[in-house]
Amino acid sequence: MLCNTKNIVSMNLKQETHTMWTANIASNMNFPAPLAVLGFLAASGGLFLACAAGLICWFARKPKFARIAAFAIGAGAVIYFALLFGFSASSQATTLTRGQEKYFCEIDCHLAYSVVDTKSQPDGRYLVTLRTRFDETTTSPSRPKDAPLTPSPREVRLIDSAGHEYAPSSTQGMSLSTPLKPADSYTTQLEFNLPKDATGLKLLLNTVPGWPDHVVIGDENSWLHKKTYFAL
Repeated sequence: MLCNTKNIVSMNLKQETHTMWTANIASNMNFPAPLAVLGFLAASGGLFLACAAGLICWFARKPKFARIAAFAIGAGAVIYFALLFGFSASSQATTLTRGQEKYFCEIDCHLAYSVVDTKSQPDGRYLVTLRTRFDETTTSPSRPKDAPLTPSPREVRLIDSAGHEYAPSSTQGMSLSTPLKPADSYTTQLEFNLPKDATGLKLLLNTVPGWPDHVVIGDENSWLHKKTYFAL
């Protein structure tokens, strides 16, 4: 009985751990996503409180405490941006081969994407079939199995060896914003119009950058952070 209990606890801990970022998966993060979110929220809240305290002390004619608040703001900013740029500098550009998956971690790393097919047409059209999958092994036991998850808005670009970027001209199949339940998957065919001299193609799929992403530690969209691509 005791052994069975230990095994169940161990399995649950493994499941809970797998829901988060790990260094063993290719993802849009190189820092644990829950810590990145908590760090951003803590930094934002701390900045607001320190600014409010500094202003109150200044108008209350307590310059010593106002200077302490200003010092706290400066020290916090130095530490946070050191972490932000440190993880960006340590990131590496990665190119995944056919069938390898890129996970997107928005606290939990549920959604995995992979390129399953490519076709080059004589008229310059290039077709890429992208698979979206809800990895059911990343859910905790307490999560309802029929609860859908709506992906964040995604941005897709085809990049050639010269650095030119091409946006999809049309999309067929399921939209990349279609909700999924655990174990669900679907495919989306993206069509690109390319010049004849375009070579060395790779696909970049990332979350549409929003202003918080640029200052979230370890996020692929943060300043100077390297990207994870798909080889074609």
